[in-house]
This record gives sequence, C-alpha cells and structure tokens, in this order.
Amino acid sequence: MNDQAQLLPGTLDLLILKAVSLGPLHGYGVLLRIGQITGQALLVEQGALYPALFRLLRQGLLKANWGTSENNRRAKFYEITATGRKRLREEQDGWNRLAVAMASALGARPEEV
Repeated sequence: MNDQAQLLPGTLDLLILKAVSLGPLHGYGVLLRIGQITGQALLVEQGALYPALFRLLRQGLLKANWGTSENNRRAKFYEITATGRKRLREEQDGWNRLAVAMASALGARPEEV
C-alpha cells in the first residue's frame, strides 16, 4: 500500500515556501526538504517543482543566487523574501483553519448533530 498522499491544487507553492523558509536550498534540496518535513508522505516530482520555483521567483516570493552544492556542482539556491514570508503566514493560517474545520467535520458523530 502506498502511504504517500497526492498534493492538492495550490499546495505546492505553500510547501516550497515552507521548505525554503527553513533555510536556503537548491532545487533538489527543496524536494528533499519537502519529503523530510512531511515524513515522506508528500513527494514532489521535479517536473512540477521547477515551474513552481520559477513562478515564485517571478512573483517576488523567492530570490535566487548561484552557489556550490554539497557535491561541488554549481546550483541555484533559493531563499524566501519578506513578501514570501508574509504570504507563507497568510497561507498557513488559512490551511490551519481548514484543517481544524475538516477534523471537526470528519469527527462528527450522529448523536452530535
């Protein structure tokens, strides 16, 4: 049985912002960090990641600088901007409210309605 969940629409940007908020990362590092912080429950494919990183750069939510990766390769490292941190807080608040509402709805019992 596969324990990995499918990403819901709109969640990839939030996951990237959260991953990068924990420290600068190159693209592949973002994939690894998302796997790490979700307990490997959510894995992102490279084909989805790089367009999302480009979109977040264009929106000013991330910035990028060239550097050297841990295996001595030239890599683009992504960092969250102040605007990105603000967006992350807003999105986190919305998702936390949704999670509480869903847990409440899914935990309802017949005698409570």
